[in-house]
Amino acid sequence: MPKHKVRKQEIKKIALSGGPGGGKSTAAELFKLEYKDFISLVPEVATLLFRGGFPRVDSLSVVENIQKSIFHVQNNIEDTYASLFPHHTLLCDRGTVDGGAYWPTTPDDFYKTMGTTLKKELERYDAVIFFETAAAGGFTIDLGNPIRNEDQKKAIELDLKLKALWSQHPNFVYIKNEPSFLKKIMAGIKAMDELIKAD
Repeated sequence: MPKHKVRKQEIKKIALSGGPGGGKSTAAELFKLEYKDFISLVPEVATLLFRGGFPRVDSLSVVENIQKSIFHVQNNIEDTYASLFPHHTLLCDRGTVDGGAYWPTTPDDFYKTMGTTLKKELERYDAVIFFETAAAGGFTIDLGNPIRNEDQKKAIELDLKLKALWSQHPNFVYIKNEPSFLKKIMAGIKAMDELIKAD
């Protein structure tokens, strides 16, 4: 009889990140179906807030308030999901580290403002899977998402900032952009298999 794969108990929380238009959220939904017995998907907080009516404008004070709100809700929603699904790995569509890339000044200023450090925020996650933005390959990222307001140039800039932060995690997995999105997703599935399943 074949041996069934089981969940690696040491992997409790995985962050999905990457620049806008990397396919991260689409991959998250597919992972939720593929690994329904292993994971619970924590939704992207920024999308929840913006769809709920939080204004998205380029004013310095508004951007700061947005990132502060996202950070606090991210902490609380992760804790809530951990309580509701204690036997699952949490798959987080973005994480608390991301705010450092979206903050108007420097990442260090963001973490200081939030009373934390990059090191502490990285330690919240057991692994990170990073999807490079499609903009890095010259592909369009404007697929009708009303929440997204970044152009190609801004997407690449954010991708590089996010990578600089998350790549400091000891369990960082980089999914490079591919002309074939299916190939990119398969690379993500391979990464998930290695992270959460044991033979």
